[in-house]
Amino acid sequence: MLRGGGGLMFAASLDGQRARRSKGFNMAAENKAANKVTEVKGKIKKKAGQATDDAGLEAEGRAEESKGDLKQAADKVKDAFRK
Repeated sequence: MLRGGGGLMFAASLDGQRARRSKGFNMAAENKAANKVTEVKGKIKKKAGQATDDAGLEAEGRAEESKGDLKQAADKVKDAFRK
């Protein structure tokens, strides 16, 4: 009886591991999408600042764009170590 119960526990443990990996993949994809959105928003702000001669908006856009780029680079490094 104990032996059969242990097998069930092992199977449940594997299912939990699969769920965690799947969840991690979904979160990674969400992070990548969010980082790309940040980069695009920065590009839009930068262009808007250039079009309106608003140096502050342009600088804010450049900062936001850089932030998105750096986060994307960090995600690529994380992905490289996961494989």
